[in-house]
Amino acid sequence: MASQDAVEISGGILPAEHWAQQAKDDADSSYGDDAASSTASLSASILEYRTLHGRTYHSDKATDAQYWTPNDEQMAEASDVVHHCITLSQDGKLFQAPLKDDIQTVLDVGTGSGIWAIDFADQFPHASVIGTDISPSQPSWVPPNLKFEIDDATLDWTYPENHFDYIHIRYLFGSIADWPKLLKQAYRACKPGGYVESFEASCVFQSDDGTLKEGSPLDQWGKVFVEAGRKFGRPFDVVGDNVVDKAFDEAGFTDKVVWDAKCPIGGWPKDAKLKEIGEYALLSLESDLEGWILFIWTSVMGWTKEEVTVYVAHLRRQLRDKRVHSYVRYRCIYARKPE
Repeated sequence: MASQDAVEISGGILPAEHWAQQAKDDADSSYGDDAASSTASLSASILEYRTLHGRTYHSDKATDAQYWTPNDEQMAEASDVVHHCITLSQDGKLFQAPLKDDIQTVLDVGTGSGIWAIDFADQFPHASVIGTDISPSQPSWVPPNLKFEIDDATLDWTYPENHFDYIHIRYLFGSIADWPKLLKQAYRACKPGGYVESFEASCVFQSDDGTLKEGSPLDQWGKVFVEAGRKFGRPFDVVGDNVVDKAFDEAGFTDKVVWDAKCPIGGWPKDAKLKEIGEYALLSLESDLEGWILFIWTSVMGWTKEEVTVYVAHLRRQLRDKRVHSYVRYRCIYARKPE
């Protein structure tokens, strides 16, 4: 078994069967607890969600867009924890661009649960904020200066030219086939002197001290996502490959600022702030581990639901191991449209 693993690891990705065999070989393992666990008007077809292994995803009748996480309440809660984790990483700030208090028009692309747009609209009550997504999974009780719209950002935008003071784009890795096109659309819709900001995370877990071993569940997570992005035609490691960075340059923005940070996974850091961020990052993953990977692992990579369940058991055990000092990279980029 060891020699077979060595061959597979050298190629990057272990087969799905590896994790089932690993479970059989590990006499101390128990998996019982781990197994559980452009602008368009709203139309009936949008609500006809796809169901995969008991989880709902956006309707493929409403749009040709593809997003790889469920649009149900469990994933919304996990995503809200991600929002809190990102906010902590930015010292409590919702954005990094040097926005003025009198901004008037704001667009949040890929708003998801809508939590960022809600917080931003509360902070800037005089601004008109629009949050767009391919799923109508946002709450109905929102600030009066905020509205949500169903929109596929990968299509040609129908917003007027030079319209928005600020455009916010976050966590679209693995869902955009053409990043230069997306940033060019944002450039066109942004007012001269306005800002566009992107916040993305790497799909690759890393460690600086060798505690994250090659072939381990966390190591395989990144390798599988990268390969799935290649098959899927939508890159996942947009941070490591500088995909968004290059797209900003190609679109014509100026005064670009790039902010990089490491987000620890778990409470292993000694620094109090990083420890808190890591604990929330772990919570965001454990809140819906299967939800984060189910579509990609099964529909793109061909795993069975049972194989995913076994892998998730191994993954959860490693995530809770404080001897593994893992992290993912965050990258925020903002730039200005020339006057």
